[in-house]
Amino acid sequence: MDAVEELQLLKAQVQEIARVCKGVAEGDLNKKIAIDVQGPVMSELKDSVNEMVGTLGKFASEVTRVSLTVGTKGQLGVSANVPGIKGTWLDLQNVVNQLADNLTEQVRSIAAVTKAVAEGDLSKQIEVSAQGEILELKDTVNNMVLQLRGLAKEVTRVTMEHGSEGNLGGQAIVPGVEGVWKELTDNVNKMCTNLTNQVRSIAEVTTAVAEGDLSKEVSVDVKGEMLRLKDTVNGMVRQLSTFAREVTGLATSVGTEGSLGGQAKVEGVQGTWHELTESVNGMANNLTEQVRSIAAVTKAVAEGDLTKKIEVDAKGEINALKNTINNMVDQLGTFAREVTRVALDVGTEGQLGGQAKVEGVQGTWADLTTNVNRMADNLTNQVRSIADVTKAVAEGDLSKKIEVDAKGEIDALKNTINNMVDQLGTFAREVTRVALEVGTEGILGGQATVEGVQGTWADLTTNVNVRSTSHDPERR
Repeated sequence: MDAVEELQLLKAQVQEIARVCKGVAEGDLNKKIAIDVQGPVMSELKDSVNEMVGTLGKFASEVTRVSLTVGTKGQLGVSANVPGIKGTWLDLQNVVNQLADNLTEQVRSIAAVTKAVAEGDLSKQIEVSAQGEILELKDTVNNMVLQLRGLAKEVTRVTMEHGSEGNLGGQAIVPGVEGVWKELTDNVNKMCTNLTNQVRSIAEVTTAVAEGDLSKEVSVDVKGEMLRLKDTVNGMVRQLSTFAREVTGLATSVGTEGSLGGQAKVEGVQGTWHELTESVNGMANNLTEQVRSIAAVTKAVAEGDLTKKIEVDAKGEINALKNTINNMVDQLGTFAREVTRVALDVGTEGQLGGQAKVEGVQGTWADLTTNVNRMADNLTNQVRSIADVTKAVAEGDLSKKIEVDAKGEIDALKNTINNMVDQLGTFAREVTRVALEVGTEGILGGQATVEGVQGTWADLTTNVNVRSTSHDPERR
Protein backbone atom coordinates (compact mmCIF):
# COMPACT_ATOMS: atom_id res chain seq x y z
CA MET A 1 0.00 0.00 0.00
CA ASP A 2 1.48 3.33 -1.04
CA ALA A 3 1.40 6.54 0.96
CA VAL A 4 -1.72 7.89 -0.75
CA GLU A 5 -3.75 4.78 0.03
CA GLU A 6 -2.55 4.80 3.64
CA LEU A 7 -3.55 8.45 3.92
CA GLN A 8 -7.04 7.75 2.50
CA LEU A 9 -7.50 4.80 4.89
CA LEU A 10 -6.43 6.93 7.85
CA LYS A 11 -8.85 9.64 6.75
CA ALA A 12 -11.73 7.17 6.55
CA GLN A 13 -10.94 5.79 10.01
CA VAL A 14 -10.71 9.25 11.57
CA GLN A 15 -14.00 10.30 9.90
CA GLU A 16 -15.75 7.18 11.29
CA ILE A 17 -14.41 7.87 14.78
CA ALA A 18 -15.46 11.53 14.45
CA ARG A 19 -18.98 10.45 13.37
CA VAL A 20 -19.41 8.27 16.45
CA CYS A 21 -17.93 10.91 18.79
CA LYS A 22 -20.23 13.57 17.30
CA GLY A 23 -23.22 11.27 17.91
CA VAL A 24 -22.16 10.90 21.54
CA ALA A 25 -21.82 14.68 21.84
CA GLU A 26 -25.36 15.06 20.44
CA GLY A 27 -26.78 12.43 22.83
CA ASP A 28 -27.02 9.66 20.24
CA LEU A 29 -25.57 6.53 21.81
CA ASN A 30 -26.78 4.18 19.10
CA LYS A 31 -23.73 4.66 16.80
CA LYS A 32 -20.56 2.60 16.92
CA ILE A 33 -17.40 2.37 14.79
CA ALA A 34 -18.19 -0.27 12.23
CA ILE A 35 -15.36 0.01 9.63
CA ASP A 36 -12.31 -2.18 9.68
CA VAL A 37 -9.17 -0.51 10.99
CA GLN A 38 -5.54 -1.39 10.68
CA GLY A 39 -2.76 -1.14 13.12
CA PRO A 40 -2.77 -1.81 16.85
CA VAL A 41 -3.28 1.84 17.76
CA MET A 42 -6.40 2.30 15.61
CA SER A 43 -7.79 -1.05 16.76
CA GLU A 44 -7.33 -0.05 20.40
CA LEU A 45 -8.91 3.36 19.69
CA LYS A 46 -11.89 1.72 17.94
CA ASP A 47 -12.44 -0.69 20.84
CA SER A 48 -12.10 2.11 23.41
CA VAL A 49 -14.61 4.36 21.63
CA ASN A 50 -17.12 1.53 21.12
CA GLU A 51 -16.73 0.45 24.76
CA MET A 52 -17.24 4.06 25.86
CA VAL A 53 -20.44 4.32 23.78
CA GLY A 54 -21.74 1.04 25.24
CA THR A 55 -20.94 2.12 28.79
CA LEU A 56 -22.59 5.52 28.26
CA GLY A 57 -25.68 3.78 26.81
CA LYS A 58 -25.97 1.51 29.82
CA PHE A 59 -25.36 4.42 32.18
CA ALA A 60 -28.01 6.57 30.46
CA SER A 61 -30.48 3.67 30.46
CA GLU A 62 -29.96 3.04 34.19
CA VAL A 63 -30.24 6.72 35.13
CA THR A 64 -33.40 7.01 33.03
CA ARG A 65 -34.87 3.90 34.66
CA VAL A 66 -34.14 5.14 38.17
CA SER A 67 -35.52 8.60 37.36
CA LEU A 68 -38.76 7.20 35.87
CA THR A 69 -39.21 4.68 38.68
CA VAL A 70 -38.71 7.25 41.44
CA GLY A 71 -40.00 10.42 39.83
CA THR A 72 -42.92 9.15 37.75
CA LYS A 73 -44.04 5.82 39.19
CA GLY A 74 -43.26 6.75 42.81
CA GLN A 75 -41.41 3.50 43.48
CA LEU A 76 -38.71 4.32 46.00
CA GLY A 77 -35.65 2.29 46.99
CA VAL A 78 -34.25 1.61 43.49
CA SER A 79 -30.59 2.12 42.43
CA ALA A 80 -28.65 2.43 39.17
CA ASN A 81 -26.25 -0.46 38.48
CA VAL A 82 -23.85 -0.29 35.50
CA PRO A 83 -21.26 -3.09 35.81
CA GLY A 84 -17.66 -2.27 34.94
CA ILE A 85 -17.80 1.54 34.98
CA LYS A 86 -14.94 3.50 36.48
CA GLY A 87 -13.82 6.98 37.22
CA THR A 88 -16.26 9.82 36.55
CA TRP A 89 -18.99 7.44 35.38
CA LEU A 90 -18.75 5.51 38.62
CA ASP A 91 -18.83 8.79 40.55
CA LEU A 92 -21.93 9.89 38.58
CA GLN A 93 -23.64 6.56 39.27
CA ASN A 94 -22.86 6.91 42.99
CA VAL A 95 -24.22 10.48 43.00
CA VAL A 96 -27.45 9.35 41.30
CA ASN A 97 -27.83 6.45 43.73
CA GLN A 98 -27.11 8.73 46.69
CA LEU A 99 -29.81 11.12 45.44
CA ALA A 100 -32.29 8.24 45.09
CA ASP A 101 -31.38 6.87 48.54
CA ASN A 102 -31.73 10.30 50.18
CA LEU A 103 -35.06 10.93 48.46
CA THR A 104 -36.30 7.47 49.45
CA GLU A 105 -35.32 7.94 53.08
CA GLN A 106 -36.81 11.45 53.26
CA VAL A 107 -40.09 10.63 51.54
CA ARG A 108 -40.59 7.44 53.54
CA SER A 109 -39.90 9.26 56.79
CA ILE A 110 -42.40 11.99 55.86
CA ALA A 111 -44.93 9.34 54.78
CA ALA A 112 -44.51 7.41 58.05
CA VAL A 113 -45.18 10.53 60.13
CA THR A 114 -48.14 11.75 58.06
CA LYS A 115 -49.64 8.22 58.07
CA ALA A 116 -49.25 8.13 61.86
CA VAL A 117 -51.03 11.50 62.07
CA ALA A 118 -53.84 10.16 59.88
CA GLU A 119 -54.15 7.16 62.25
CA GLY A 120 -54.24 9.42 65.32
CA ASP A 121 -50.63 8.80 66.43
CA LEU A 122 -49.04 12.18 67.19
CA SER A 123 -45.93 10.78 68.89
CA LYS A 124 -43.75 10.55 65.77
CA GLN A 125 -41.61 13.24 64.07
CA ILE A 126 -39.44 13.33 60.97
CA GLU A 127 -35.84 12.65 62.09
CA VAL A 128 -34.10 12.17 58.73
CA SER A 129 -31.47 14.71 57.63
CA ALA A 130 -32.62 17.06 54.88
CA GLN A 131 -31.75 20.34 53.18
CA GLY A 132 -33.44 22.96 51.08
CA GLU A 133 -37.13 22.52 50.28
CA ILE A 134 -37.17 19.03 51.76
CA LEU A 135 -35.91 20.56 55.02
CA GLU A 136 -38.72 23.15 54.84
CA LEU A 137 -41.24 20.35 54.31
CA LYS A 138 -39.74 18.40 57.22
CA ASP A 139 -39.99 21.43 59.54
CA THR A 140 -43.54 22.16 58.35
CA VAL A 141 -44.73 18.61 59.02
CA ASN A 142 -42.97 18.47 62.40
CA ASN A 143 -44.49 21.81 63.42
CA MET A 144 -47.89 20.53 62.28
CA VAL A 145 -47.46 17.44 64.45
CA LEU A 146 -46.44 19.57 67.43
CA GLN A 147 -49.45 21.86 66.98
CA LEU A 148 -51.81 18.92 66.54
CA ARG A 149 -50.30 17.30 69.62
CA GLY A 150 -50.85 20.47 71.62
CA LEU A 151 -54.37 20.85 70.22
CA ALA A 152 -55.27 17.23 70.99
CA LYS A 153 -53.80 17.51 74.49
CA GLU A 154 -55.73 20.69 75.25
CA VAL A 155 -59.00 19.46 73.76
CA THR A 156 -58.64 16.19 75.69
CA ARG A 157 -57.90 18.07 78.90
CA VAL A 158 -60.86 20.40 78.50
CA THR A 159 -63.28 17.61 77.55
CA MET A 160 -62.08 15.46 80.47
CA GLU A 161 -62.54 18.38 82.87
CA HIS A 162 -66.03 19.12 81.58
CA GLY A 163 -67.28 15.66 80.67
CA SER A 164 -65.68 13.37 83.27
CA GLU A 165 -64.50 15.48 86.20
CA GLY A 166 -67.31 18.03 86.05
CA ASN A 167 -64.91 20.99 86.35
CA LEU A 168 -66.58 23.70 84.28
CA GLY A 169 -65.08 26.95 83.00
CA GLY A 170 -61.87 25.52 81.50
CA GLN A 171 -60.50 26.69 78.12
CA ALA A 172 -58.20 25.07 75.56
CA ILE A 173 -54.97 27.10 75.07
CA VAL A 174 -52.97 26.24 71.93
CA PRO A 175 -50.40 28.97 71.07
CA GLY A 176 -49.55 29.66 67.44
CA VAL A 177 -52.38 27.74 65.75
CA GLU A 178 -53.92 29.23 62.63
CA GLY A 179 -56.64 28.51 60.11
CA VAL A 180 -58.79 25.46 60.70
CA TRP A 181 -56.92 24.55 63.91
CA LYS A 182 -57.62 28.00 65.38
CA GLU A 183 -61.27 27.68 64.35
CA LEU A 184 -61.41 24.24 65.97
CA THR A 185 -59.85 25.59 69.19
CA ASP A 186 -62.26 28.54 69.23
CA ASN A 187 -65.24 26.23 68.64
CA VAL A 188 -64.17 23.92 71.48
CA ASN A 189 -63.78 26.89 73.80
CA LYS A 190 -67.13 28.30 72.69
CA MET A 191 -68.74 24.91 73.37
CA CYS A 192 -67.15 24.82 76.83
CA THR A 193 -68.31 28.35 77.61
CA ASN A 194 -71.87 27.62 76.47
CA LEU A 195 -71.94 24.34 78.38
CA THR A 196 -70.61 26.05 81.51
CA ASN A 197 -73.23 28.81 81.36
CA GLN A 198 -76.05 26.35 80.65
CA VAL A 199 -75.11 23.81 83.33
CA ARG A 200 -74.45 26.48 85.96
CA SER A 201 -77.82 28.10 85.22
CA ILE A 202 -79.59 24.74 85.49
CA ALA A 203 -77.58 23.90 88.64
CA GLU A 204 -78.59 27.20 90.22
CA VAL A 205 -82.27 26.49 89.62
CA THR A 206 -82.14 22.86 90.73
CA THR A 207 -80.20 23.85 93.86
CA ALA A 208 -82.91 26.39 94.61
CA VAL A 209 -85.57 23.68 94.13
CA ALA A 210 -83.68 21.33 96.46
CA GLU A 211 -83.63 24.13 99.05
CA GLY A 212 -87.37 24.69 98.67
CA ASP A 213 -87.10 27.87 96.55
CA LEU A 214 -89.45 27.42 93.57
CA SER A 215 -89.26 31.04 92.37
CA LYS A 216 -86.34 30.58 89.95
CA GLU A 217 -86.36 29.28 86.35
CA VAL A 218 -83.62 28.55 83.81
CA SER A 219 -83.32 31.62 81.54
CA VAL A 220 -80.08 31.00 79.59
CA ASP A 221 -80.36 30.66 75.78
CA VAL A 222 -80.02 27.02 74.68
CA LYS A 223 -80.83 24.77 71.72
CA GLY A 224 -81.40 21.09 70.97
CA GLU A 225 -81.33 18.64 73.87
CA MET A 226 -80.23 21.37 76.29
CA LEU A 227 -83.39 23.26 75.32
CA ARG A 228 -85.43 20.16 76.12
CA LEU A 229 -83.60 19.86 79.45
CA LYS A 230 -84.26 23.54 80.17
CA ASP A 231 -87.95 23.10 79.39
CA THR A 232 -88.03 19.94 81.53
CA VAL A 233 -86.47 21.68 84.54
CA ASN A 234 -88.71 24.72 84.19
CA GLY A 235 -91.73 22.43 83.85
CA MET A 236 -90.61 20.54 86.94
CA VAL A 237 -90.37 23.78 88.90
CA ARG A 238 -93.86 24.81 87.87
CA GLN A 239 -95.23 21.36 88.71
CA LEU A 240 -93.52 21.26 92.11
CA SER A 241 -94.97 24.65 93.00
CA THR A 242 -98.44 23.13 92.83
CA PHE A 243 -97.50 19.60 93.92
CA ALA A 244 -99.36 19.74 97.25
CA ARG A 245 -102.76 20.56 95.75
CA GLU A 246 -102.22 18.43 92.61
CA VAL A 247 -101.66 15.03 94.22
CA THR A 248 -104.82 13.63 92.66
CA GLY A 249 -103.84 15.04 89.25
CA LEU A 250 -100.36 13.53 89.53
CA ALA A 251 -101.78 10.11 90.39
CA THR A 252 -104.11 10.35 87.41
CA SER A 253 -101.17 11.23 85.14
CA VAL A 254 -99.34 8.10 86.26
CA GLY A 255 -102.39 5.94 85.65
CA THR A 256 -103.27 7.56 82.32
CA GLU A 257 -99.83 7.71 80.72
CA GLY A 258 -99.25 4.04 81.49
CA SER A 259 -95.78 4.47 83.02
CA LEU A 260 -95.95 1.43 85.29
CA GLY A 261 -93.40 0.20 87.81
CA GLY A 262 -92.04 3.65 88.58
CA GLN A 263 -91.51 4.99 92.10
CA ALA A 264 -91.23 8.51 93.32
CA LYS A 265 -87.84 8.94 94.98
CA VAL A 266 -87.48 12.23 96.77
CA GLU A 267 -84.83 11.88 99.43
CA GLY A 268 -85.03 14.03 102.51
CA VAL A 269 -88.68 15.07 102.14
CA GLN A 270 -90.73 15.42 105.28
CA GLY A 271 -94.26 16.07 106.39
CA THR A 272 -96.77 16.56 103.57
CA TRP A 273 -94.19 15.82 100.84
CA HIS A 274 -93.36 12.48 102.44
CA GLU A 275 -97.05 11.54 102.80
CA LEU A 276 -97.76 12.52 99.20
CA THR A 277 -94.79 10.50 97.95
CA GLU A 278 -95.92 7.42 99.88
CA SER A 279 -99.48 7.77 98.53
CA VAL A 280 -98.30 8.06 94.94
CA ASN A 281 -95.95 5.09 95.33
CA GLY A 282 -98.70 2.93 96.87
CA MET A 283 -101.04 3.80 94.03
CA ALA A 284 -98.32 3.10 91.43
CA ASN A 285 -97.54 -0.31 92.99
CA ASN A 286 -101.17 -1.41 93.01
CA LEU A 287 -101.82 -0.13 89.51
CA THR A 288 -98.65 -1.75 88.15
CA GLU A 289 -99.49 -5.16 89.60
CA GLN A 290 -103.11 -5.03 88.42
CA VAL A 291 -102.45 -3.72 84.92
CA ARG A 292 -99.52 -6.07 84.30
CA SER A 293 -101.64 -9.04 85.37
CA ILE A 294 -104.44 -7.92 83.04
CA ALA A 295 -101.90 -7.30 80.25
CA ALA A 296 -100.37 -10.77 80.68
CA VAL A 297 -103.78 -12.44 80.33
CA THR A 298 -104.92 -10.31 77.39
CA LYS A 299 -101.55 -10.86 75.67
CA ALA A 300 -101.94 -14.60 76.20
CA VAL A 301 -105.43 -14.38 74.64
CA ALA A 302 -103.98 -12.46 71.69
CA GLU A 303 -101.37 -15.23 71.28
CA GLY A 304 -104.04 -17.94 71.40
CA ASP A 305 -103.34 -19.06 74.99
CA LEU A 306 -106.70 -19.34 76.82
CA THR A 307 -105.31 -21.10 79.92
CA LYS A 308 -104.46 -17.99 81.96
CA LYS A 309 -106.70 -16.01 84.32
CA ILE A 310 -106.24 -12.78 86.28
CA GLU A 311 -105.39 -13.76 89.87
CA VAL A 312 -104.33 -10.40 91.35
CA ASP A 313 -106.43 -8.87 94.14
CA ALA A 314 -108.50 -5.90 92.99
CA LYS A 315 -111.40 -3.75 94.05
CA GLY A 316 -113.97 -1.48 92.49
CA GLU A 317 -113.81 -0.97 88.74
CA ILE A 318 -110.52 -2.85 88.45
CA ASN A 319 -112.23 -5.87 90.03
CA ALA A 320 -115.13 -5.51 87.57
CA LEU A 321 -112.61 -5.41 84.70
CA LYS A 322 -110.86 -8.48 86.13
CA ASN A 323 -114.15 -10.43 86.23
CA THR A 324 -115.09 -9.28 82.74
CA ILE A 325 -111.78 -10.46 81.26
CA ASN A 326 -111.89 -13.77 83.13
CA ASN A 327 -115.44 -14.38 81.85
CA MET A 328 -114.27 -13.45 78.36
CA VAL A 329 -111.45 -16.00 78.60
CA ASP A 330 -113.94 -18.68 79.70
CA GLN A 331 -116.29 -17.90 76.82
CA LEU A 332 -113.43 -17.78 74.31
CA GLY A 333 -112.20 -21.13 75.60
CA THR A 334 -115.66 -22.65 75.14
CA PHE A 335 -115.98 -21.01 71.73
CA ALA A 336 -112.57 -22.29 70.61
CA ARG A 337 -113.31 -25.83 71.80
CA GLU A 338 -116.70 -25.90 70.07
CA VAL A 339 -115.43 -24.47 66.80
CA THR A 340 -112.50 -26.90 66.88
CA ARG A 341 -114.86 -29.81 67.59
CA VAL A 342 -117.19 -28.89 64.72
CA ALA A 343 -114.26 -28.30 62.36
CA LEU A 344 -112.74 -31.70 63.25
CA ASP A 345 -116.12 -33.47 62.98
CA VAL A 346 -116.84 -32.01 59.55
CA GLY A 347 -113.39 -31.48 58.05
CA THR A 348 -111.41 -34.44 59.40
CA GLU A 349 -113.82 -37.16 60.55
CA GLY A 350 -116.47 -36.42 57.89
CA GLN A 351 -119.33 -36.33 60.42
CA LEU A 352 -121.83 -33.82 59.04
CA GLY A 353 -124.67 -32.10 60.87
CA GLY A 354 -122.69 -31.03 63.94
CA GLN A 355 -123.28 -27.61 65.58
CA ALA A 356 -121.18 -25.42 67.86
CA LYS A 357 -122.92 -24.78 71.21
CA VAL A 358 -121.58 -21.77 73.12
CA GLU A 359 -123.96 -20.58 75.83
CA GLY A 360 -124.12 -16.97 76.90
CA VAL A 361 -122.05 -15.44 74.09
CA GLN A 362 -123.11 -12.10 72.65
CA GLY A 363 -122.14 -9.67 69.94
CA THR A 364 -119.28 -10.71 67.68
CA TRP A 365 -118.85 -14.06 69.44
CA ALA A 366 -122.53 -14.88 68.91
CA ASP A 367 -122.17 -13.82 65.26
CA LEU A 368 -119.07 -16.01 64.86
CA THR A 369 -120.86 -18.98 66.42
CA THR A 370 -123.86 -18.44 64.14
CA ASN A 371 -121.60 -18.13 61.08
CA VAL A 372 -119.70 -21.32 61.97
CA ASN A 373 -122.97 -23.19 62.43
CA ARG A 374 -124.37 -21.75 59.21
CA MET A 375 -121.22 -22.84 57.39
CA ALA A 376 -121.57 -26.33 58.87
CA ASP A 377 -125.29 -26.45 57.89
CA ASN A 378 -124.60 -25.31 54.35
CA LEU A 379 -121.74 -27.75 53.95
CA THR A 380 -123.86 -30.56 55.38
CA ASN A 381 -126.80 -29.80 53.03
CA GLN A 382 -124.54 -29.43 50.01
CA VAL A 383 -122.48 -32.57 50.64
CA ARG A 384 -125.55 -34.66 51.48
CA SER A 385 -127.38 -33.43 48.36
CA ILE A 386 -124.35 -34.26 46.21
CA ALA A 387 -124.08 -37.65 47.92
CA ASP A 388 -127.80 -38.40 47.28
CA VAL A 389 -127.50 -37.64 43.56
CA THR A 390 -124.23 -39.49 43.04
CA LYS A 391 -125.61 -42.48 45.00
CA ALA A 392 -128.74 -42.44 42.79
CA VAL A 393 -126.52 -42.37 39.69
CA ALA A 394 -124.54 -45.30 41.05
CA GLU A 395 -127.86 -47.15 41.55
CA GLY A 396 -129.01 -46.33 38.00
CA ASP A 397 -131.46 -43.59 39.00
CA LEU A 398 -130.87 -40.62 36.69
CA SER A 399 -134.00 -38.73 37.69
CA LYS A 400 -132.47 -36.78 40.57
CA LYS A 401 -130.52 -33.53 40.51
CA ILE A 402 -128.75 -31.39 43.08
CA GLU A 403 -131.21 -28.65 44.10
CA VAL A 404 -129.42 -27.15 47.10
CA ASP A 405 -128.17 -23.52 46.83
CA ALA A 406 -124.42 -23.24 46.43
CA LYS A 407 -121.75 -20.73 45.42
CA GLY A 408 -118.15 -20.73 44.29
CA GLU A 409 -116.43 -24.08 43.85
CA ILE A 410 -119.36 -25.97 45.42
CA ASP A 411 -121.65 -24.38 42.80
CA ALA A 412 -119.20 -25.44 40.06
CA LEU A 413 -119.24 -29.01 41.45
CA LYS A 414 -123.05 -28.92 41.59
CA ASN A 415 -123.27 -27.83 37.93
CA THR A 416 -120.72 -30.46 36.87
CA ILE A 417 -122.66 -33.28 38.54
CA ASN A 418 -126.02 -32.03 37.20
CA ASN A 419 -124.56 -31.83 33.69
CA MET A 420 -123.17 -35.33 34.14
CA VAL A 421 -126.63 -36.59 35.15
CA ASP A 422 -128.18 -34.87 32.10
CA GLN A 423 -125.62 -36.39 29.77
CA LEU A 424 -125.98 -39.84 31.36
CA GLY A 425 -129.78 -39.56 31.01
CA THR A 426 -129.47 -38.62 27.35
CA PHE A 427 -126.92 -41.37 26.80
CA ALA A 428 -129.16 -43.98 28.50
CA ARG A 429 -132.23 -42.89 26.52
CA GLU A 430 -130.37 -42.93 23.22
CA VAL A 431 -128.74 -46.30 23.84
CA THR A 432 -132.11 -47.72 24.96
CA ARG A 433 -133.80 -46.30 21.87
CA VAL A 434 -131.22 -47.76 19.48
CA ALA A 435 -131.26 -51.09 21.32
CA LEU A 436 -135.07 -51.27 21.07
CA GLU A 437 -135.09 -50.31 17.38
CA VAL A 438 -132.43 -52.83 16.45
CA GLY A 439 -133.10 -55.64 18.91
CA THR A 440 -136.89 -55.53 19.31
CA GLU A 441 -138.43 -53.70 16.36
CA GLY A 442 -135.83 -54.83 13.85
CA ILE A 443 -135.24 -51.31 12.60
CA LEU A 444 -131.64 -51.23 11.52
CA GLY A 445 -129.40 -48.25 10.83
CA GLY A 446 -130.42 -46.24 13.90
CA GLN A 447 -127.82 -44.02 15.57
CA ALA A 448 -127.50 -42.82 19.16
CA THR A 449 -127.22 -39.02 19.29
CA VAL A 450 -125.70 -37.68 22.52
CA GLU A 451 -124.49 -34.10 22.14
CA GLY A 452 -121.60 -32.74 24.16
CA VAL A 453 -120.31 -36.03 25.57
CA GLN A 454 -116.59 -36.58 25.85
CA GLY A 455 -114.09 -39.23 26.91
CA THR A 456 -115.55 -42.62 27.87
CA TRP A 457 -119.14 -41.52 27.13
CA ALA A 458 -118.18 -40.45 23.63
CA ASP A 459 -116.36 -43.78 23.13
CA LEU A 460 -119.39 -45.74 24.33
CA THR A 461 -121.71 -43.78 22.02
CA THR A 462 -119.38 -44.45 19.09
CA ASN A 463 -119.18 -48.16 19.92
CA VAL A 464 -123.00 -48.46 20.09
CA ASN A 465 -123.34 -46.68 16.75
CA VAL A 466 -120.66 -48.89 15.15
CA ARG A 467 -122.38 -52.06 16.33
CA SER A 468 -125.74 -50.76 15.11
CA THR A 469 -124.25 -50.06 11.69
CA SER A 470 -122.61 -53.49 11.48
CA HIS A 471 -126.10 -55.13 11.54
CA ASP A 472 -127.39 -53.01 8.66
CA PRO A 473 -126.81 -54.91 5.37
CA GLU A 474 -127.26 -51.75 3.33
CA ARG A 475 -124.34 -50.09 5.10
CA ARG A 476 -122.00 -53.06 4.97
